[in-house]
Amino acid sequence: MDPELVDEFVRGYLKKKGFKSSAKAFEEDLHHNNGSSFSSIDYHNDPELTKLIRSFSQSKDDPSQYSECYSKLRSWAYNSLDLYKHELLRVMYPVFIHCYMDLVGKGHTQEARAFFNSFRKDHEMIHLRDLQKLEGVLAPSHLEEMEFARSLRQSKVNIKICQYSYDLLLQYLHKIESTLMLGIINEHINFQVHSGHPNSASEDIEAVTIVGSFQDQANHINQKEIQWGLLEDSLEDRLEKTGLLSDSEKGQGESKDGDMDDSKKRSIESGKQGSSIKKLKKDKAGNATAKVVRQETSIVSLAPRVKSELALPVMSTEVEQSILEDLRNRVQLSSVAMPSVSFYTFVNTHNGLNCASISHDGSLVASGFSDSSIKVWDMAKIGQTGSGALPGENDTNDQIVGPNGRRSYTLLLGHSGPVYSATFSPPGDFLLSSSADTTIRLWSTKLNANLVCYKGHNYPVWDVQFSPFGHYFASCSHDRTARIWSMDRIQPLRIMAGHLSDVDCVQWHPNCNYIATGSSDKTVRLWDVQTGKCARIFVGHRSMVLSLAMSPDGRYMASGDEDGTIMMWDLSTARCITPLMGHNSCVWSLTYSGEGSLLASGSADCTVKLWDVTSSTKLTKAEEKNGNSNRLRSLRTFPTKSTPVHALRFSRRNLLFAAGALSKPAS
Repeated sequence: MDPELVDEFVRGYLKKKGFKSSAKAFEEDLHHNNGSSFSSIDYHNDPELTKLIRSFSQSKDDPSQYSECYSKLRSWAYNSLDLYKHELLRVMYPVFIHCYMDLVGKGHTQEARAFFNSFRKDHEMIHLRDLQKLEGVLAPSHLEEMEFARSLRQSKVNIKICQYSYDLLLQYLHKIESTLMLGIINEHINFQVHSGHPNSASEDIEAVTIVGSFQDQANHINQKEIQWGLLEDSLEDRLEKTGLLSDSEKGQGESKDGDMDDSKKRSIESGKQGSSIKKLKKDKAGNATAKVVRQETSIVSLAPRVKSELALPVMSTEVEQSILEDLRNRVQLSSVAMPSVSFYTFVNTHNGLNCASISHDGSLVASGFSDSSIKVWDMAKIGQTGSGALPGENDTNDQIVGPNGRRSYTLLLGHSGPVYSATFSPPGDFLLSSSADTTIRLWSTKLNANLVCYKGHNYPVWDVQFSPFGHYFASCSHDRTARIWSMDRIQPLRIMAGHLSDVDCVQWHPNCNYIATGSSDKTVRLWDVQTGKCARIFVGHRSMVLSLAMSPDGRYMASGDEDGTIMMWDLSTARCITPLMGHNSCVWSLTYSGEGSLLASGSADCTVKLWDVTSSTKLTKAEEKNGNSNRLRSLRTFPTKSTPVHALRFSRRNLLFAAGALSKPAS
């Protein structure tokens, strides 16, 4: 290589990088040494350094270098030994997105689009939604204006990899002298190298995670203390003091408290008429969980009692007695005592069913459809001709098949867009619904009429849930916010903003002081109801979070995502204590049993699964020291007849209700 050409490359590199003083000193050195920058060493004849300098000069100016270098790295990774291939392929996605954004940032829009379209198929299966967002990054200004792109540029990807895979990667990059790939990997990837054999991504939920500024923010937020316990002076506590519980129940101190808390919640819920199916599940799960989990598994000691930050409604005596009766007759579930399951199947819905909801006792079933309608079935009136049907209504299209056959429904009209969520209040006399028309509506199931239309969101509202005590409810939307409302006000009381994408599901904590939200940004956040600020950020999902459930004692939370993965989190530490692997499609619904020993999950893969919560938490504590995450023990799988499971809930007596629409089997 011509010495003058080498000098020119060095001069150009220094100027391009902004090293003005160094460039000036280099020029003076050249002039002082009669045109030769190195008088004592024949620097220009070093072949290795010559190649390095040439690669620097070419890679910075030639956009085709990105496609060429990435293609070489890709071919090498795919042709690696199967034992190490899955670890090496983890590197390809972050390299791909940053190559694309580098090209966009340098103004090479056409080359960036060509690069993106050439290699996007490699990543569509896992990262389709992210790729759809990246397609909108078409100009250097977009890298700063779009929050998603900016967060990627400012953060690093943390990748776990074994020592041998790491050595293979470095040796290959040095061998081909790909300074471009080395630069991108060094700037945007943080490797966590471990000894031993490589682990598959499915065995480690933290194999690929985002670190950097976002992780720093999450770590800072997760340092806050939260009060995850149950409410003090609960109905259960008062019932225990007055001696209304049976002697056997009194013997179960911990369980008693858990049940009491839940019974209070339920009674309050029923008294105030406002709790979603999920809330009911939580409540039911709450009572039982606190007691069974504490008694049988000793996972947690007696849950601490906290004060309510909300003014809670007062329940009626009738509701109180009803809840107490249910709690006394609750069936205790465990890994050896499985629940009975009652499944409600919708037929002839023509793919129009978007959501389903079941009241706490299974007596009412509601569904929301794409044609803006809501339909409610009263199971107590099954078999009675004409009951609940509106005049002139056609009963042959959308019907529900229950234990005793089909029956007519009550039609509720009011929304002007597809209905995405519906939820009953604890006593079942109210129903909340949310829609693509950006509104939330409150219905009376006794009057069969719309009472209130709540407007506040700017885009479709994906989910709405009553609090465990009723009266208050939470909603979440495509506008990336969650909002807290009360039934007697048409404006939201709190707005929770912070997610980077759609907020797809919302769930209340049993003590009503917090709500949890799951988002398409692959995170779950816990929000303080009183301040509206984020109290926890849970990072680990690899796809959008679609369902949430709180344990009855308020310590644990389960979240399900689009890929079929369920994660169980400890709210106090913000750590995932165990992943639940088993579903192969979206997890649409989660619910804890009344005593909290079991977790039920419903999925688009047409199955309901039961998981042993107590044994998994025990194993987790035992393995935490080793840094290993264990898998939750799957107890049983209930397959359906080609029916994706839209809704699940445990009744107060621990009967499991499920609902879904029969779909046409694939031919």
